[in-house]
Amino acid sequence: MHNLIFTEQLIQEGNVIVAYCPELDVSSCGTTGEQARANLRTAIRLFLEEATRMGTLTDILTEAGYDLTRAVLTSPVIEITQQTLSLEGIPA
Repeated sequence: MHNLIFTEQLIQEGNVIVAYCPELDVSSCGTTGEQARANLRTAIRLFLEEATRMGTLTDILTEAGYDLTRAVLTSPVIEITQQTLSLEGIPA
């Protein structure tokens, strides 16, 4: 496997931008989107290197939904949207 396709979500949290990969449940952050993305790639690489060292890489990627013969997600994200849920009636 030479390349890994993954989903990246950027989330603004105060003055920090969080970059998150939901398939692997890995995140990192930065002060800019570009920095957060670069830090996420580093975090994913370190996560995968450690999984390889521990002998769990295949299990992790399979559980995350990857087709290991092509290094792609077998059920890719179709859409990411923001929704609103009323909290009326729920005690604060």
